[in-house]
This record gives sequence, structure tokens and C-alpha cells, in this order.
Amino acid sequence: MCPPPRVERVNIEVLFKKYFYVGVGVLVAACAYLQAAGLSDLARSFLSPALGRTPAPSPLLGLTNLARPSVRAIHERNPFDSVTGPLFPAPVEEAPVAAVEPTFDNPLLVPACAGVEVLILTESEDPLWSFAALTGPTEKAPVLRRVGDKLGTQTVAYIGHNPATGSPTVWLESSTLCQAALFGVVPPPAPAAAPAEEPAADAAAAPPATARALDPEIASKIKKISDTEFEVDRSAIDKILDNQAELMRSARIVPETKDGQTIGVRLFGIRPETLLGQLGLVNGDRLETINDFNMASPEKALEAYARLRTANSLKVQVNRRGKPTTIDLKIK
Repeated sequence: MCPPPRVERVNIEVLFKKYFYVGVGVLVAACAYLQAAGLSDLARSFLSPALGRTPAPSPLLGLTNLARPSVRAIHERNPFDSVTGPLFPAPVEEAPVAAVEPTFDNPLLVPACAGVEVLILTESEDPLWSFAALTGPTEKAPVLRRVGDKLGTQTVAYIGHNPATGSPTVWLESSTLCQAALFGVVPPPAPAAAPAEEPAADAAAAPPATARALDPEIASKIKKISDTEFEVDRSAIDKILDNQAELMRSARIVPETKDGQTIGVRLFGIRPETLLGQLGLVNGDRLETINDFNMASPEKALEAYARLRTANSLKVQVNRRGKPTTIDLKIK
């Protein structure tokens, strides 16, 4: 009896170990081929869009003219950003905007700026160092500005005295020029082609602002103790602050400089019957500090002004004819 044939068992583990590196090499070669083919097609489509494979027409859909899809949109955008869109969007042609040339007439007679209020104005011999505290139509608090600063869409063009209105004024420019006076004086209308007799009526309608005697009601609430001591009723302070034009009509304020630095503000045009005259100041005084706030600094001057309503006393330091003088105002 013949013995059964001998069957040799194949050890899978031995075969796997024997041909492992051959299999890995075949997989790496296949991946390299596929990657190289894809990169070459991608580069060809980017460098030469007209070349490359075009999909065959589809007989089922009846489409005969198929365009090869372009990958340019992928190249021109950030693949990790789905919001921004193309990095190089197609330029949009905008309709040409006609240039608007500013139309500046006589600057002394330009109309008043709508919604602009001047609270404090300090005029310097150098216009670039003149300051004004302005509030615009959308502003709740005054902001200190000088030439070149912005107020909304307008720019401060000049800060100085307007002889046509007799008032310190701020000129603002955009496509047109307008002015805002410290005393709220409305500029006279620009002269038109009219008989020579008519401008006289216009001039009478807007007389220049000049220093005038203090309101008797306010004057009665200022009590003089000595040449440098005064008692002031608080209600008078409130009325003065509510009517700032009355305060500023009392004098013309000009910054005084020494060695290139502002050392105070010189007061001119003070008369005994005006507000500042009733408070002990005289013509030619150089105002230096109020309650230790330096009047040479526009920011400090504005801060001192803001605290007037709540102050119980004011210590006004001036230089009078070369000598320091202190005026004490007690508010009751």
C-alpha cells in the first residue's frame, strides 16, 4: 500500500518576512508615480491652460463641447479660507468722480458753520499755536483743536479775529468755507449787486461785538472787599458761564511768549465797568494761573474753566506791571 503524498505547509509568516520589502517598494513606486502624474498635470494646467487632457463627450447627456475645468481659481485663493474669496479679484471699474474745487469767497463774510459752537478761543501771534475749544454737531463735550485738526468732515483752517464781526473766530473748510464765532455772531451777508444804500442796513443788523458794561443784575452780586479781594454770589457764576459771550467780551486774550515758550496770556481792552474789570483785573495784566492751573497750557486752561461751577474760591495769579499780584475770589 502506497503512503499518502507528502503535503508541505506554507508558512505565511515566513513568506511575509521574505517579501515584505518587495511589497513596500511596489507601493512606494505606485504612490510616487501617481503623485508625479498629478503634479505634472497641475503644473501643466497652471503654466499652459490650453494644453492638457479634455474629458470625452458624454453620449448619454448629449454634450459634445466640454471645456476642460480650470484650476486657476484654486491657485488664486487661500484654500484654508472660505470667506475672503479670490486673492486677486477682478478689478472693478469705478465711474470717474468729478473733482470738486473748493469755492472760497471773502473769508470774512462766509456763512456760519451749522451745529458748531466755540466755547474758548486763545489767539496767538503765530496762527499755528492758536487754540479753540469746539463742539461739533455730534459731540457732547468740547474738544481742544488748532489749525489742521479735524471736526467731523471739516478741517480747522484758521483761528483769529474777524474784523467784519468784531469777534474771535474759527474758520472750517471742506468743499466750502464757513466760520464759527466765539460770541455766536452771525456774519453779515456777502455784498450783492445792489444799490450803495443797502449795505448800511445789513451792517446795522450785525453790529460788531465790543466791550460793554456788565449786566447790573450780575454786578450787584459781586462785592468788593479790597482791590484784590472779592465776594461773588454763585448764581452770578452760573449766569456768566451760561452766557460765555459776556465773559469773553470783557477783554482780548493774547498769549505771551518768552524764549520760545508761552508764559501766560495778556489781557487787553479791560475796562472798569466790564466783567473782568469788576473782578479786579486791569488792562495789561498777564494772567498766569487760576487755582494753580497754568493758563499758558490750553489743556490746563480748559480744565480750570470746567471746574468754575463747583469751585468755592478762585485764586487768580497775574503779573501786573512786572510785579506778581494775587486776586482772591470767594464764591458764596
